[in-house]
Amino acid sequence: MARKWYIFPSMEPSFAAIPARSKQQALDWSLVLVSQGIENTIELAPETQGWQLVVDRKDCQRAIQSIRQYKIENRSPAWRQTLPWPGLIFDWRSVAWFMLLALIFMLGQTRYPFLAKAGMMDREAVWSGQWWRLFTAVTLHRDLSHLASNLTSGIVLLGLAMGSFGSGLGLLGAYLAGVGGNVAGLLLHAGAHRSLGASGMIFGALGLLSGQMLGLGRAGLSARQLTIRGLLSGFLLLVLFGLNPESDVIAHIGGFVTGVIIGGLLAFWPNHLAENRLANGVSELLCAATVVSTWLLALGKAAINHQ
Repeated sequence: MARKWYIFPSMEPSFAAIPARSKQQALDWSLVLVSQGIENTIELAPETQGWQLVVDRKDCQRAIQSIRQYKIENRSPAWRQTLPWPGLIFDWRSVAWFMLLALIFMLGQTRYPFLAKAGMMDREAVWSGQWWRLFTAVTLHRDLSHLASNLTSGIVLLGLAMGSFGSGLGLLGAYLAGVGGNVAGLLLHAGAHRSLGASGMIFGALGLLSGQMLGLGRAGLSARQLTIRGLLSGFLLLVLFGLNPESDVIAHIGGFVTGVIIGGLLAFWPNHLAENRLANGVSELLCAATVVSTWLLALGKAAINHQ
């Protein structure tokens, strides 16, 4: 709605008053008028006790035009909004997770070559009861180039997800999204299917960042436009980097969709959890316990089969 301007007579009939919403707005407008050579005075209106600019009546229309032009030139774009969460902060602790994956890879290449076979996502093995493969496969890589590819993109996306949702919640959410990608492969692939890698988790982190846009509606923002733009941005990145026919496309899409769901649920949480130490501490412990316990099951099964 266009702002209505009211001109109030002051003590002197040769002067007019332009109302402002606050003292800061009056100061800003005063500088605008001074830059246009229009003398003015800032004072409190005796009737409303609100701030106003007092100008010479002959300069009143020119003053109003100058202020209107100033407002047009400094209008914030529709997409520039104050978000309900802190700004995107990169959490360098994401490096520790990928150093763990690098360690597992080195152990598999040197002392324990059976790790990949014991922990990879094997559709037939999972259906036979080895459900833990859905989790252990997230921590494995095929070769050095596969690991390096996931390191370069994964550290960035996981770091941003951990910075947005908290170190523990971001890590656990992305990890579970990676598991969701393997579940998608389990359900949608036909026949024998084997896969491994953290790419589902990486696209899960991208999904987390996209899914948090669903929480904008709670902040009274233009939810529809901003949410659609945020989700589309994430989806276009998925198309650009995740739909390589030589990769596990289903795991990528499944991880991304799972991440969007988890990110949306966290964004709608009554209280922002990124700064909640208890929630993030519990999430870190739960993530660590899940990684350790599933690998113990995988190694135990491998030992039985070896006997």
